[in-house]
Amino acid sequence: MKFTTTLAVTALTLCAGMANAQQGISKNEILIGTIQDLSGPLAGYGKQARAGMQMAIEEINELGGIHGRKIKLLVEDSGYDPKKAILAAQKLVNQDKIFMMLGHIGTAQNEAAMPVQFEKDVINFFPLTAARSMYEPFHRLKFSVAPTYFEQIHSSLPKLIRQKNVTKVCSIYQDDDFGQEVLQGTEEALKAVKLTLTDKASFKRGSTDFSSQVAKMQASGCELVVLGTIIRETIGTIGTARKMGYNPLFLGSSASYTDIIHKLGGKGMEGFYATMTAQFPYVDDASQPVRRWATKYRTQFNEDPSVISVFGYTTIQVFANAMRDAGERPNTSKFIRAMEVTKIPADMFGAPALKFTPTRRLGSDESRLSQIQDGRWKVVIDYANK
Repeated sequence: MKFTTTLAVTALTLCAGMANAQQGISKNEILIGTIQDLSGPLAGYGKQARAGMQMAIEEINELGGIHGRKIKLLVEDSGYDPKKAILAAQKLVNQDKIFMMLGHIGTAQNEAAMPVQFEKDVINFFPLTAARSMYEPFHRLKFSVAPTYFEQIHSSLPKLIRQKNVTKVCSIYQDDDFGQEVLQGTEEALKAVKLTLTDKASFKRGSTDFSSQVAKMQASGCELVVLGTIIRETIGTIGTARKMGYNPLFLGSSASYTDIIHKLGGKGMEGFYATMTAQFPYVDDASQPVRRWATKYRTQFNEDPSVISVFGYTTIQVFANAMRDAGERPNTSKFIRAMEVTKIPADMFGAPALKFTPTRRLGSDESRLSQIQDGRWKVVIDYANK
């Protein structure tokens, strides 16, 4: 009977230990995952985000990790396809058993993957998209850092209109949720300056010819055109306008705030405006910390960093700080509590301070405005409180 009792107690102890075990957390390791586009239309972004994350993880692990645990990152490629994103999430969550999903790229891709994650209590942390669905409707496992495309345009457009004394505003936008959000932000922003949209034109995702849309804007006498475009479409639209001798002001969202625009588009992209938060990390930046960081990145990856690299890097840094605050025996609930009570200060790249609460899952809705001048991005309108 004594032997039987001992076996029973041992079994109960093992079961309790298994019940209390946190997926993705072991004695020596924290296992996290990300889904990036490494082979599709946004592969440039995906590879930059991965590099930034790897750089931060290596720095943290070199200093001993978090409470003695090293961070291990698993990366899956979605090809920017929501169906592949689901498969990638299933592998990371159910097979690899990650603790958390970080920096997943794409709106539709995140929306497809989140149900897989939430079923296993896996947080969706700082997705690489500014869609409102990344924090609404509220879910305890959602944490988003990017102000929505709607809010970016809504707050920046009136300032630019007043500064440039514009009276005719139009929009060319991608015919999907992303483009619609830019359009809605434009329409709401115009109300603040007592204007209405002069004209608009949409295009299908994957389009390469924008001549009809640009011609429509030109015929309407649009002085400022808000673009619901990403990279290729931004270059194509502005390039087409330049060839037609049509030179209005062009304003895009953070989706087009990348050095790829002026590297591929050349001088024709001069003067283009885009909303943003973190500044572009040039290796000769005026800020010494940014210069040092950018030089280290270039040395490690043999290419210049981008603002997407910064996103990957800072995402890991914020995650690591919250994990430290979660204590030596972390779990999902402790991590959430740490995020809800800590104010995250502005970083060296100029991104605003972040604050989450038990009822708020967007860290900040602030953005500012940059313009391409002499082949590089320059901040021209800062945050409202500066």
